[in-house]
Amino acid sequence: MDNQALFAAIFVLAGISVIQYYRGRKLNLLLMEHYIRAIKEVVKPESEDYTWLGGYIGFRAEYKVNRNNTRKFEYTLTLLPRHSILYFPISLLTSRHDKLYIVVRPFAQIKREAHLIQKGYYRLKPDIENEDFLQKETIEIAGKQYEALYEKKRDIENLKELVESLSNPHNVKHVSLTPKTNVFYVLMKPEPDTIGEDVQKIVRFANERIKENRFSY
Repeated sequence: MDNQALFAAIFVLAGISVIQYYRGRKLNLLLMEHYIRAIKEVVKPESEDYTWLGGYIGFRAEYKVNRNNTRKFEYTLTLLPRHSILYFPISLLTSRHDKLYIVVRPFAQIKREAHLIQKGYYRLKPDIENEDFLQKETIEIAGKQYEALYEKKRDIENLKELVESLSNPHNVKHVSLTPKTNVFYVLMKPEPDTIGEDVQKIVRFANERIKENRFSY
């Protein structure tokens, strides 16, 4: 390739990169605004705090709720780098999709540990305290295999019912109840059209199922 052709190729790539940067940045900002608006409408926090993660890849939100059985509702949204034409294809292989990490801190005390983890999702298995003492089995939810780790089978049955009730069960990668931190946790792939409906069901689960002490005796 001669110098003129190389210059032309660099010029075209630079132009495409600039266009992609502005389009991708705009889309990620719109997604962030949409998720904040949709989640706030459901959670109705009494106060809120946000931490920017840098660039246009997402943010961390902390909501004080202090209502029903929800003391705090926290979530982290990480988006694919749609503004980077070079890194975006790599992120499709590494991150694979946008991610929403939800942490609900209830008033009721969670007494037993339980996890549902979509098989094959994690490249490195998450560190689960007291895993050796938990019962393990594989269950199917909407055609997908999940690893269940639990102390009491009824806890897994309740978590399974929650996952099945969401708009797309396959989007849920990990859901758990952890007594040590008293946390109800959901890792999922968010979708703009259904995020409000899904968060509403997650909040209802905390306010009703956990409040009923189904996980505390």
